Amino acid sequence: MSSMTMGPITGRAADPSERSALLFWMIFTGLSIFAVVLLWRFGLIHLMLTSDRTYISSIIAVLYVLTCGHCFLRTRAIAREGAAARRCRAALAAPDGGRVLDARATALPRGLVRDHIESLVTKAAAQDYRPVDQTLLLRTLADRLRGSNGFGAFVSDTLMKLGLLGTIIGFIIMLAPIAGLDAADKVAMRSSMGLMSDGMAVAMYTTLAGLVGSILVRIQYYMLDAATQRVFSDAVVLTETYVTPVLERKGSGKGSGARP
Repeated sequence: MSSMTMGPITGRAADPSERSALLFWMIFTGLSIFAVVLLWRFGLIHLMLTSDRTYISSIIAVLYVLTCGHCFLRTRAIAREGAAARRCRAALAAPDGGRVLDARATALPRGLVRDHIESLVTKAAAQDYRPVDQTLLLRTLADRLRGSNGFGAFVSDTLMKLGLLGTIIGFIIMLAPIAGLDAADKVAMRSSMGLMSDGMAVAMYTTLAGLVGSILVRIQYYMLDAATQRVFSDAVVLTETYVTPVLERKGSGKGSGARP
């Protein structure tokens, strides 16, 4: 999250809609389902499943479906955090928005951004409202927003390696009959050719399934990470614009009030 860029959050036109992250995920998933239906229609998926005797392709497909479910849950959570952050901004940008911080921000919409603001207010109060450095708190917020997004990279790498495992097993199946092959035995030659063809099918189909699954998972979690970065950027600009100035004014007010 250290490389996140902070963009402006002022203006409704610059904000993504509350369901934009979910919308992009649903569009991508809908296109993926449409492609799967077409492949099934032409019998290519059935051919892959029947030709792969190791069932690695089926395992890859199941892992991909489960990962899509996880990505959906994470995308929905990030969309809700983004909506809560925008409601927090609307409350703090109101003419009397500074009063919300008097109650330690408990009146703000619930979410990770509100928790960050509460921690910021608590830290400012503990150090007598001196200038607040929120670097460590922002790191914590980034980690909490990211959550289990790293699961996508793990699954993408796993799908790729399962495809490579299927390639190795397929070549083993393909080359195993060659050791005891008798060139004069036509029946054995025909049987060996069949085994070699099966091994090549296993190698190719598992590699293809692993590559396609890995790429599709990467795309989904790239969109999720982009949505997470937008929420983090909104939170940074929100606190720097509406929260820390109010807290620092409280400190300066107390300092001027304490002078004789």
